[in-house]
Amino acid sequence: MERRVDVAIIGAGTAGLFALRQVKRFTDSYVVIDGGQLGTTCARVGCMPSKVMIKTAEDYHHRHALAAEGIAGGDRLGIEAPEAMAYVQRMRDSFVEHVMGGPVSKLGDKLIRSHARFRAQGEIEVDGGVVRAERVIVATGSRPVLPRAWQAFGDRVITTDQVFEQSSLPQSMAVLGLGVIGLELGQALARLGVEVTGIDMLQRLGGLSDETVNETAVAAMRREFPVWLGEKAELAEGMDGRIRVTAGAKSVEVEQVLVAAGRKPNADRLGLDQLGVELDRRGVPTYDPETMKVPGEPIFIAGDANADLPLQHEARDEGQIAGYNAARGTEQRFRRRAPLAIVFSQPNVVTVGESWATLQHQDVLVGTCRFEGDQRSRIKHADSGIARIYADRRDGRLRGASMVAPDGEHLGHLFALAIQQGLTAADVLRMPFYHPTTEERVQDALREIANNTEQQLDQPVDLEFLDHDERQVRAAE
Repeated sequence: MERRVDVAIIGAGTAGLFALRQVKRFTDSYVVIDGGQLGTTCARVGCMPSKVMIKTAEDYHHRHALAAEGIAGGDRLGIEAPEAMAYVQRMRDSFVEHVMGGPVSKLGDKLIRSHARFRAQGEIEVDGGVVRAERVIVATGSRPVLPRAWQAFGDRVITTDQVFEQSSLPQSMAVLGLGVIGLELGQALARLGVEVTGIDMLQRLGGLSDETVNETAVAAMRREFPVWLGEKAELAEGMDGRIRVTAGAKSVEVEQVLVAAGRKPNADRLGLDQLGVELDRRGVPTYDPETMKVPGEPIFIAGDANADLPLQHEARDEGQIAGYNAARGTEQRFRRRAPLAIVFSQPNVVTVGESWATLQHQDVLVGTCRFEGDQRSRIKHADSGIARIYADRRDGRLRGASMVAPDGEHLGHLFALAIQQGLTAADVLRMPFYHPTTEERVQDALREIANNTEQQLDQPVDLEFLDHDERQVRAAE
């Protein structure tokens, strides 16, 4: 079998499907090649099933507050682990079915169910033949990292791809890696009654680089389960079939270990080295993030396959950029969105815009607010946290933010929108803030910035004068 097409998309995940949207606008000469399990990483093993588990855990955790609210019987509630996991799986399956019932179901013979490998430029080997493509989009996603030595422990050591397949929950678990998914699942499992120990070889949680915010995050997590930082974990056989996990001077024996130590891009399996493409140590080629094109090659790479920004909304954008340029044979540059990353722990861990690791060496102002005593958050039994906002000293233009905050997901979007639009702290202060909301708390941080910029106005920082023309228009009305 030999097929000739304008565009071949390798991978039918989020990036591949959003690339397909753009490709279909300009040509009918395309194929999608995927030999793995269909359904996006987000729907199958990432964003969505984790949020189901988190919601179940939050519901159960709230039982501790029921008596104070005058609701009796909370102390008699319990978790039926098999039923809880079955619910997660049913919801997960519905998310996957939604993806599969969309563009994938309409591909027909344009979907080639095979793994792919480059034989030469524009030549892709598939089961039973070859696809010759003018341009290729690599959207092959990623796989969880699991050290080979740990594979000998069998199903006692699992990855984030396997955790949602469990028929029940262990009594005890070590979570290795406290990035986004490790924090989310570690806290959720602890709230569901699992004796969790969280371990990370770094000193920071959830991608935070701001030490002040990180300290708050660590304290919040340690209120719910032990957190060991700064030591590499080692595994060995323990007593009665358990695994002994050692990190520095500390050790614990657990029924199961969840490895959440990152994901590895699948691009290393495509044979890109056969084309003479320069690859980094992960097997990923150099590419332009504004065009998604590999320099000097008719190849575009999008989504988790490039291991740059492994987030669903970034994969969507990268897929569309790659699809547009591949279909048109162009190198159109696109403006990327303000960075936004959210850990859906409680409180949320959020980073927006430029990181503190970058900004701490620049001339910036920092505005800080704390959520202890915030009335709306107190009603929700969630009045703890901190937000630190970074802005240019000259005019207060917002550059970034880090926070551990109740409803931080919404605050993160507020600041992402402001940064994307190039707004200053004063600009945001002049927008409506309703009472009582968590959002109004960040006015403290914004005022701290606005009151200390080099460019100062004589008006209140959170109010705006009507100019002469506006006054005349209103008078005429």
